[in-house]
Amino acid sequence: MRGEAKHPWVRGGVVVARAVLDRVFDEARAAYGRDEESCGFLVGPASEPLRVTSAVPMENRANKLHKLDPETYPRTGRMYFDIDPLKFQRAIERGEANGAPVKVLYHSHLDVGAYFSDTDAAAAKMGGDAPAYDLAYLVTSVTRGEVVDHRLFVWDPATLRFVEGAVVSGE
Repeated sequence: MRGEAKHPWVRGGVVVARAVLDRVFDEARAAYGRDEESCGFLVGPASEPLRVTSAVPMENRANKLHKLDPETYPRTGRMYFDIDPLKFQRAIERGEANGAPVKVLYHSHLDVGAYFSDTDAAAAKMGGDAPAYDLAYLVTSVTRGEVVDHRLFVWDPATLRFVEGAVVSGE
């Protein structure tokens, strides 16, 4: 689903309102206190394709899944995030229909850097060869409860891998 003309945020250059970035950081710190990665998505007006104006946190289901079936789900929310795929799909569809598309999927890493892991890449591709959705991906690093870094990642179709893209803090 590569619609770069319609979804130019997939190339990076996303402008995130400072208040939105602060909300993402607050969510990351709060999740750190629960010993799990935060997760959610960022939306903005279709009329301003690179602008993000709000954050929508989502539940990280990883700890619940681990508790329910630790053999099938051996990792906890400290190691990865798991969002409800149906809720996320509906958010994507609703955003497109309402002129406020989902542009960025965000999550945090606990006590490690802000990088796009192999697990992150596999989740974004959902078993395919390229990302399942036209999104950029924001990763926030939280160490000892404090945000220490954040980076945006985008899919590079030429190299078939995720690379760092630009994120700009806006007003």
